[in-house]
Amino acid sequence: MLAIIICLLGTWLLIKFTKTESSVLGVKPTRRRLLHFVAGFGFASLAGFIYYGACLWLLKADWEFNPNYGFSEMLGACFWTLRSVLFEELVWRGILLYLLMKYLGTRTGILISAISFGIFHWFSYEILGNYGQMLTVFLLTGIAGIIFGYAYNLTGSLYLPVSLHFGWNFVSIVIFSQGPFGDQLLLITTQNELEGLISLLVFLLQLFILPGIVLLYFYFLKRNRKIPIAV
Repeated sequence: MLAIIICLLGTWLLIKFTKTESSVLGVKPTRRRLLHFVAGFGFASLAGFIYYGACLWLLKADWEFNPNYGFSEMLGACFWTLRSVLFEELVWRGILLYLLMKYLGTRTGILISAISFGIFHWFSYEILGNYGQMLTVFLLTGIAGIIFGYAYNLTGSLYLPVSLHFGWNFVSIVIFSQGPFGDQLLLITTQNELEGLISLLVFLLQLFILPGIVLLYFYFLKRNRKIPIAV
């Protein structure tokens, strides 16, 4: 919570210092933005279920619902996940991204934001020095950063990038227990490992499943021309 408060304070100071209208963040709720949030969460969750479902199938893994997992545990995990997403989106898709796109151009601004987003995860995942993991994490989070940045540019609002980010993390952390809390809704057990070509194909699926689904949604939005293109 302290990190979010600091981000909000930093955002406010940047807005005042650069004399930028706070409306550029698109945080005021409207029907269209709420629809973007629901759609973004749904598409990102779908991508997550496809990816993790494929992993379980290929690993021939067994799974069961956690008998000790209740509503309060899920609510706490959801709150933590949303809080971490809000922190990252305020930093990397907030006023800084707007200013980068304004002064350096849309593509350059999104690219710089995505690169820094990927590098940040080297530290948050504590993988410095493990070059294989560093490359993998950089590709995954960097491409995600491009998608989230383009979502902000396309809608002029943080609702869509937040919902995309939250949808994927929700499925990963809360549903499939792939996060800092350990066992969550599903308990998964397997003695198998992904190796060789199968491992590569799974990595490529993880790399492109979310961008692939979301790009189709972006195409739909632009095709219907129901939203303005920001910046």
